[in-house]
Amino acid sequence: MAQCEDKPVWQTESYTAQVEKHWPETGKHILAQYDDNSIVVYQAFRPEIAEFAVENQRFGGPFYNPNRMSWIKTNFLWMMYRCGWASKENQQRVLAVRITREGFDEILANAYTPKAQEEAGLSKDQLKVRLQWDPDHEPAGTTRLPRRAIQLGLKGEILHRYASDWIVSITDITDTVQEQYRVLQTSGTDQLQVAAERVYHVSDPKTKALIGADDWAG
Repeated sequence: MAQCEDKPVWQTESYTAQVEKHWPETGKHILAQYDDNSIVVYQAFRPEIAEFAVENQRFGGPFYNPNRMSWIKTNFLWMMYRCGWASKENQQRVLAVRITREGFDEILANAYTPKAQEEAGLSKDQLKVRLQWDPDHEPAGTTRLPRRAIQLGLKGEILHRYASDWIVSITDITDTVQEQYRVLQTSGTDQLQVAAERVYHVSDPKTKALIGADDWAG
């Protein structure tokens, strides 16, 4: 587990305010909650895996399979789309996993789309991180957006380091997820609070070119 003197608190912010002021409408962008030292990624699990992770502040236990590719997402609403706001089987508990920026940047530096993997001549066994840019969605999940959201599949040594070495904190945010889903159902997006996120700028030119992230000056 990574050492951090002051562990930041996971924060929410108005959905509509972020759409209007902080989020690009199109392009491939990493939307994330981050600071100078850490970044939040999301995963949804069955209760037994989530309970172990929160209690021990790392991943493990009898229900966690370290030999299976594990997918992380930086975009809260993309996680909500994938897990149905914590309603899908084996995705009933949503975790906000804060990891070091150093660790996240290493993940990106080893992330390949299928096309980039083919161009690099990497075999399946050589691949450490699978990268997908998928259509982002509005909160209800029924409308695709022109903007693309990133998800990263980790395996092998990278997954091991993510699951233990790079973790700053693991927070179960399921109660907030369920509360805000009720807000969405009853009041729409006007009162909706979601994770406070901004565009994560990839500073290394080689990594930026590898993953295909777009520029945004906002």
